[in-house]
Amino acid sequence: MRFLPVFLDLRAGWILVVGGGEAVRAKLRLLLAAGAKVRWYATDGDRDLGGVGLGDGRIDHLEGDPLTLPLDGVIAVFCAGAGAIGSAVAARAQARGLPVNVMDDLTDSSFIMPAIVDRGDVVVAIGTGGASPVLARRLREQIEALLPARIGELSAFIGRWRKSIAARIPEFALRRRFWERVVDGPIGAALLAGRGEDAERALAAINNPSAFAAAKGAGQVTLVGAGPGDPELLTLKALRALQDADVIFHDELVSPDILDRARRDAVRVPVGRRIGQPGIGQQAIHDKMIEAARAGQNCVRLKGGDPFVFGRGGEEIEALRAAGIAYQVIPGISAAFAAASEFDLPLTYRHEARHISVLTAHQAADTEAIDWSALIDPHTTVVIYMGMAAAARIRDGLLRAGRAPDTPAGVFARVARADAQAAVGTLEQLPELVAQIGEGPALLIIGAVVARSAPWRQQAPTALTPSHWLAAAE
Repeated sequence: MRFLPVFLDLRAGWILVVGGGEAVRAKLRLLLAAGAKVRWYATDGDRDLGGVGLGDGRIDHLEGDPLTLPLDGVIAVFCAGAGAIGSAVAARAQARGLPVNVMDDLTDSSFIMPAIVDRGDVVVAIGTGGASPVLARRLREQIEALLPARIGELSAFIGRWRKSIAARIPEFALRRRFWERVVDGPIGAALLAGRGEDAERALAAINNPSAFAAAKGAGQVTLVGAGPGDPELLTLKALRALQDADVIFHDELVSPDILDRARRDAVRVPVGRRIGQPGIGQQAIHDKMIEAARAGQNCVRLKGGDPFVFGRGGEEIEALRAAGIAYQVIPGISAAFAAASEFDLPLTYRHEARHISVLTAHQAADTEAIDWSALIDPHTTVVIYMGMAAAARIRDGLLRAGRAPDTPAGVFARVARADAQAAVGTLEQLPELVAQIGEGPALLIIGAVVARSAPWRQQAPTALTPSHWLAAAE
């Protein structure tokens, strides 16, 4: 490591900036955003900052000979777009022992500028020794994606309480354990979720901080939507939850690629089941989550798609509430929306599909309970989860209710995965379409908009448009 990362208090003195063009303006915007007081010598005479206001008086414009610019009270020097003048100014400043940065010039610089992730009180600096600013920016983008949006608020929250807690917990190791429990537990989770008042109340309610730090902490459960299977479709919040988990209770259909995003030493417990195969039962899942949370573990309940779309997430949070277990829910991309994107299938379309009905039908009892007459409007797109085994009953129910036999229909399997597959045709052909697909999971989608999907166009590029079925139905 050639360059040691340090954090300079820009409000401790003046920052001298020499240069012109967009390069210096970008530097000035950064410095002003950090609260710096700036003395600027514009080498090209153009003092327009490009949208940055000057009302606060934090820029002192310099004129005259750039090699005699005042250095009293200056704590650092930046040269950007200054050419040979920048090198001369840098040499003079370094002779005075001032830190100097000359953009794209390691020879004349005594420090370099990192790529910066700014989250208020939390700042991350990424450097490559000046060798590759582009690589540093790419790393910054990845770190930006990983850091919680409110991590700076969490830092400020800790800062507000730090002196008070230090006075009440004189022992350093115990104090560190206190803040670990705050950051990693429900208080930190509440703050990061935007519930700052809840976090303040919870910390204020800790009457004995030493006992709180020494006690084995209560765990929490996070219900995480894994989406349709592509790990790149995980939300950033879901990814952070997987990285923080001690134990993961996951559905059978959660892909290995998703599980690979979890913390490597997290315990993985399969609790799902496939249709027609025995599972551990919903109550047993509740019991396992509650037991792990009470043991102080940070638990993730990882569910395919979205926890609240046919995922029994509502039942699980009710069980957690009844047991007094802290929880949060992180949504996932549901299979219907993933299928729409994967296969160019608009679930709604102006003048053609004004409604979406979403239902599940993986058991005979499900199909018997459905009011099929509510689904015969030709402007309604019907999306059916877990309906492969009931395809014939679904077709018959819709046909008896009056849906047209030649209504476009499709079976969309394993969406957002490498082996995604679709079979499209008509409602009357629905069981045959399911047979073409083979293994699920799959969605059944019925409605005129299926004829706008990519599989339909590839199968019959000159086929009639959805308006044909709508006109016939009306």
